[in-house]
Amino acid sequence: MLQFLLETSWWIPCYGLVGAVLTLPWSIGLIQRTGPRPAAYLNLLMTCLALVHGAIVLRGVWHQDPQVILLHWFQAADLDFSLALTISPVSVGAMEAVTGLSLLAQFYALGYMEKDWALARFFALMGIFEAAISGLAVSDSLFLSYALLEILTLSTYLLVGFWYAQPLVVTAARDAFLTKRIGDLLLLMGVITLSTMAGSLNFPDLYAWADTAELSASTSLLLGLSLIAGPIGKCAQFPLHLWLDEAMEGPNPASILRNSVVVAAGAYILIKMQPILALSPGALTVLIVIGSVTAVGASLVAIAQIDIKRALSHSTSAYLGLVFMAVGLQWTDVALLLLLTHSIAKALMFMSIGSVILTTNNQNLTEMGGLWSRMPATTIAFAVGSLGLVGLLPLGGFWAMYQAIYSFWFGQPILVTIVLLVNGLTIINLLRVFRLTFLGQLQPKTRRSPEVAWPMAVPMVSLTVVALLMPLILHNFSLLPDWSYTNKIIVVLLLVSGLIGSAIGVTLPLNRGWSRTIYKPLRLAQDVLAYDFYVDRLYRLTVVAGINGLSRCSAWFDRYIVDGLVNLAGLSSILSGEVLKYSISGQSQSYILAIFLAAGVLGLLLTWSIW
Repeated sequence: MLQFLLETSWWIPCYGLVGAVLTLPWSIGLIQRTGPRPAAYLNLLMTCLALVHGAIVLRGVWHQDPQVILLHWFQAADLDFSLALTISPVSVGAMEAVTGLSLLAQFYALGYMEKDWALARFFALMGIFEAAISGLAVSDSLFLSYALLEILTLSTYLLVGFWYAQPLVVTAARDAFLTKRIGDLLLLMGVITLSTMAGSLNFPDLYAWADTAELSASTSLLLGLSLIAGPIGKCAQFPLHLWLDEAMEGPNPASILRNSVVVAAGAYILIKMQPILALSPGALTVLIVIGSVTAVGASLVAIAQIDIKRALSHSTSAYLGLVFMAVGLQWTDVALLLLLTHSIAKALMFMSIGSVILTTNNQNLTEMGGLWSRMPATTIAFAVGSLGLVGLLPLGGFWAMYQAIYSFWFGQPILVTIVLLVNGLTIINLLRVFRLTFLGQLQPKTRRSPEVAWPMAVPMVSLTVVALLMPLILHNFSLLPDWSYTNKIIVVLLLVSGLIGSAIGVTLPLNRGWSRTIYKPLRLAQDVLAYDFYVDRLYRLTVVAGINGLSRCSAWFDRYIVDGLVNLAGLSSILSGEVLKYSISGQSQSYILAIFLAAGVLGLLLTWSIW
């Protein structure tokens, strides 16, 4: 039985896809009498089967060599598009993390979207979501990974635009889709280039090619930049970062996955491509610069947000920036550890704020307060998620930050400073959100806010326990450093940055009018951060304006030059025909005379040119 499950392990990502197909009768309205909940139960059942199957496979491959499953999808001449999967403890463990978080998010959605008329369609999209991310975890082919990333982009578009009757939702879905398409198009160029250079798109073959490849500096740089463009869009990094906060217009259960494992999927592909990116030191430098700018900038922007979901989404971009920095320095193990701890903590925090949004029907931080007495489980979940994210002992976020600083410690003092700064700024932001939401006096919109029902409370409490046990999980996986060899200076620096951030976050005045101060210098700083350094307006004045101008010039040239020449030729034909019709007499001798005259004139012209 175990051998059969191992041989069919490639089916695990398909469970979510099967669940999405099973929900179709309810999604398209063929079955209405039962309501949409049976579709949700079917999708949950398939996710449970995927989780159990993956757990058995993980136990079977533990301490075993990776196994490769190769399916030749298309072969023609020297072109071979193979669907390659790798079954290893790392890939199956990542797939289990995705499936587990998907199961909790779907269970959470039963309570959050209980009265939504399109519940079946939502679960169908979540099934596709799960299938694409699980497939990325075990994919061993750049060709397959790119195809799954495209499915993920489409799923993001459909989930962000789920409530399509709202104009703002439609705009957010469009922006998210188009922004990702920019990165995907550039990534496609890199994939096609690699297929011609290496002759294969399977990662083992690409690694072997990269060991012996000799590329010019310009070629390697362009190839590296095209390959990192896709993950930049998926991970909401500068300059393709504006879509993530707009994507918060979608249902919160989808935001749980989007801010935990969806953005991590892009970084996971970046980690898989790291040996290829090593061919270009310039591309690695670009990764470090982009990650640094996004980490610091997004941490600052998050502090000025008054929408509770946007305040957390910007911190997602900031932490993915740290992952980009780690990949740029070729510390892939640190990047994976950051992804793991961030995914658990951020999923828990979005479950907590989803409970707040559902009970208060509000996302404005300035209209909240005093919820700790009304929603104790939600308050504890947010606190545990926050502690699991930042560099404060003893939860997983501290050890991930420690490993990042330890990796940057020798020769990269600027990056060490950035990690400490991001840690302090994140703590300030999370304390601000916690104080405005859960502490203080009850507000009109929070006076009657009971704790959420058990379908939402059970996954939230379960993930709280997982976040609390994260240090033990990391210890069992041998991911924690030996305390006797721990760099005490790094520990002190990390704790000091956390304590400074905590002190500022606790003492920062947060009255209800703080969101729009009367002091002009402070208001200017608030506006710059609240509007994301006006990057969107800069795009409108540069990129958008340039494309609009180019489009107008192209339209003018097409209308007056191209169409003008075509219309002139047509008009000339009409006029010449109208003139020549009067010369038709029906007498053959006149036609012969005209031919002789024309031939004579032509002969004279030729003779004149010779003279």
